Amino acid sequence: MSYLDNVRVFVRVVELGTLSAAGRDQRVTPAVASNRIKELERHMGVRLFNRTTRKLTPTEHGRVFYDGAVKILEAVNEAESAIADLSRNPKGAVRITAPLGIGRRLIASGVPEFHDRYPDIEVRLRLSDRNVDILSEGIDVAFRLGILEDSNLRMRGIMNCDRVLCGAPGYFEKRGVPPTPDDLITGHHDCLLLRYPGSKEYYWTLQTPEGVRKFEVGGPYDSDDGDVLTQWALDGRGIINKPLFEVKQYINEGTLVPILEETPPLSAQLAAIYPHKRFQDPKVRLIIDFMAERCQRLIGKMLAEPVAARVQETVT
Repeated sequence: MSYLDNVRVFVRVVELGTLSAAGRDQRVTPAVASNRIKELERHMGVRLFNRTTRKLTPTEHGRVFYDGAVKILEAVNEAESAIADLSRNPKGAVRITAPLGIGRRLIASGVPEFHDRYPDIEVRLRLSDRNVDILSEGIDVAFRLGILEDSNLRMRGIMNCDRVLCGAPGYFEKRGVPPTPDDLITGHHDCLLLRYPGSKEYYWTLQTPEGVRKFEVGGPYDSDDGDVLTQWALDGRGIINKPLFEVKQYINEGTLVPILEETPPLSAQLAAIYPHKRFQDPKVRLIIDFMAERCQRLIGKMLAEPVAARVQETVT
């Protein structure tokens, strides 16, 4: 076994807490991950972890070795990046993540094209609507809609995305169209909410004549999958707050109807977020450039091209 591979597994066990999680991250079985930790311990003659049935926690020796191991891996990554820059032939794995809606519509379909262009780069894509911890989960780039809150990260803006409140015609026939944003918080309407473990107190931020206001909305349904919320809205179960490009097709078809257009939600910035040092890696720069251009092109097409025109072109 490679000593460096053993070190990589060790670092991920410390950061993720279990052999199985570290093994998945490094694409090895828990048994292989366990053997690599044991080989490190034999090599150094000390125990690196305290073992329980559920979790591994580093010993004092393990904590000291972790600090040095992280620096070793950073130095190796920087050296590999420098060589890749000189050779103009980037190699290795790049780990990216995105919310489910953006990932399914914009990012995932571009991964094979990116790999065709750069066959020596492996792309490991993780899609989730939860707020992924980039540093602890070893992510190189996260594509997100929102603002940058972590000062340990950097952000490259891609484009601003308008948002819209909308629901199915059948829902508004039963419940009426809310004439003002305040009607969303009186209990007369069901707002479909994106929630996940650890999410913040939920509110919608709208642009009103009085300025930007936060509205604490609620409803009987919530999910950690934004596409589930869209489907519930299509089924007439409530009102959603979504990026316009994600629901433009349904609005064009008439299966969703926009409301409160004079007091819309704040737009959200689509951005690539990454740890400070990762942009020195040519693989990271390449995938950000590639996906930024792709997102701008596809979102522009979604917003500009009416569904009826696409259907007509297909028929002819």
